[in-house]
Amino acid sequence: MKAALIHNLKPPVKNPGLPADYYSECDSPKTVAAIAAALKKAGYDVLLVEGDKNLPRWLSENPIDFAFNITEGFIGDSREARVPALLELMEIPCTGSGVMTLALAMDKTRSKQIFRQTGVPTPNYQLFTRADEAVDASLKYPLIVKPNAEGSAKGISAKSVVRDEAALREQVRQMLETYKQEALVEEYIEGLELTVGILGDQPLPILEVDFSGCGDSGEYFYSWRMKEFQGNQQMHLDPKFFCPARLSDQATRAVQAVAVKAANALGARDISRVDIRLSSDGIPYVLEINALPGLDPEESNFPIIARAAGISYETLIQRLAQMALARAANELSEITLKEEKLGR
Repeated sequence: MKAALIHNLKPPVKNPGLPADYYSECDSPKTVAAIAAALKKAGYDVLLVEGDKNLPRWLSENPIDFAFNITEGFIGDSREARVPALLELMEIPCTGSGVMTLALAMDKTRSKQIFRQTGVPTPNYQLFTRADEAVDASLKYPLIVKPNAEGSAKGISAKSVVRDEAALREQVRQMLETYKQEALVEEYIEGLELTVGILGDQPLPILEVDFSGCGDSGEYFYSWRMKEFQGNQQMHLDPKFFCPARLSDQATRAVQAVAVKAANALGARDISRVDIRLSSDGIPYVLEINALPGLDPEESNFPIIARAAGISYETLIQRLAQMALARAANELSEITLKEEKLGR
């Protein structure tokens, strides 16, 4: 059985005209090799292909049975949904969430609107299209400023947390100019940094990220530098991980329930990771959903969580492939059944 591993490799040389974090969502050769090895071990014939504008022609010239997709994309508001949309059009089974979910998850504000409608706690927020817009008087400082449609903590630094209007407007201005998109401003939640991996429809052990030893870096939350240089003790970017998180059984169940509710609200499937801040008064605020979480075998959060659940990296990758193929088989059966009923 042939599988295409569709990815975006980090270029060897960065474009100096782009933000330093522009390529941070791209895949490393190590990650691509690890996924390919896991698939090959399960007996799949793996073909590697870049998820770029040449992909449609490649797919038409290289018949495959399914695609293992980790493509982030570069262009467009719904860039993560482009490859799955193409695969759906060509009726090629694909791992992970569908087109609608990936588009919604990329837009933080739309995600938060859905969270609000479905009763998922999320920090109060305001979307800015201009730096001089009136600030919602109900927002309480400190606030954190983010690009509205980026992942991997792109655009987030120590300066992102602001404590007065002047700093807020300056940070919004920089977001608008640098990332050419709206700036999401939300209330900064003091509390525990948690992330919940969901495999299929099951929440895995909660991962707690402890930034208490990173104070000298000025960044005590997941910033781009924290993710890019994670483990660098000289830069004081060395968070501690606890999986399972240091929570009571009751708090664990509450956080996992909210995570599953948030993932369901966006229609996530197969694999997703829900980022949460647990406030001092015990409210699990959902910050965002990563419907295409990183799969670096050593550094990415989801494989760390999977290992804590007793799931090896190879097993994780193979399960994702099996879920995609099983879903395709079920969809084919449903189509056949409908055709038979219509024929009668």
